[in-house]
Amino acid sequence: MRPALIFDLDGTLIDSAPDLHAAANRMLAAEELPGLPLATIRSFIGNGIPVLVERIIAATALAPEQRDRLVADFLADYQTRATELTRPYPGVEPVLAALKQAGFALAVCTNKPEAPAQRILSELGLAHLFDALASGDGPWRLKPDPSGLNKLRDQLGAGPVLYIGDSEVDAATARNAAVPFALFSEGYRKRPACEIPHSFSFSRYQDLKELVVSLFEAPN
Repeated sequence: MRPALIFDLDGTLIDSAPDLHAAANRMLAAEELPGLPLATIRSFIGNGIPVLVERIIAATALAPEQRDRLVADFLADYQTRATELTRPYPGVEPVLAALKQAGFALAVCTNKPEAPAQRILSELGLAHLFDALASGDGPWRLKPDPSGLNKLRDQLGAGPVLYIGDSEVDAATARNAAVPFALFSEGYRKRPACEIPHSFSFSRYQDLKELVVSLFEAPN
C-alpha cells in the first residue's frame, strides 16, 4: 500500500490569517466595535471557526449569548471571501505535485468547514492534488480528536501515514492517532518548535520531499 501524507490546511499549506482577520474585523465593524490586530487573530486560529469566534468574543465587548448568531454571520461572510488574501506558502504546489508523482497519496485534515476548505483548494489550484479531505464539519470530532485523521487513513488504504501540520493541535492529533508528525515551523504555533513533539520539522517546502522519503525509507 502506498504511503499517505495528510496535511493540515491553515498555517500549513496556506496562509489564511489575512482573510480570517479581515472577516473578523468585518464582523466587529458590523457590531460597531473596533477591529483586532492581525497578530491577535493569528493566535486564535487552530481549533475551528466557532472557537475562533468564541476567542474574539472573549477579547472584545461582543455578547457571549450572541455566539451562535456571530458564528453563523462569520461563516456566511468568510465562505464568500475566503481567497481574497489567502495564498499557499511558497513551494507548496510544485512540491505536492512532485510527491504525488512519486507515488504518495495526499489528503487534507482540517478543522475548517468543508465549503471554504474546498473553495480555497480549488481557487488556489491545489484541489486536483488531493485524494481526500476531512473537514471540520464532517461526521467526526474536531482535532485534536483523531477520528478525521483515522477516517482518511482508512480511506487511503491503511498504509503508512505521516501527518503534517503547524501547531500544537496538529501534534496532538498525530499523537492521538499514533502516527508520526512533521512540523511546518512557519505557521501558527503558539509555543517554540522545540516544545512541540515531532519526527522532523521544516521551514521550506522545497525541503519536504527529501525529508519525507528519508522518513519512509528509514528502518523501523
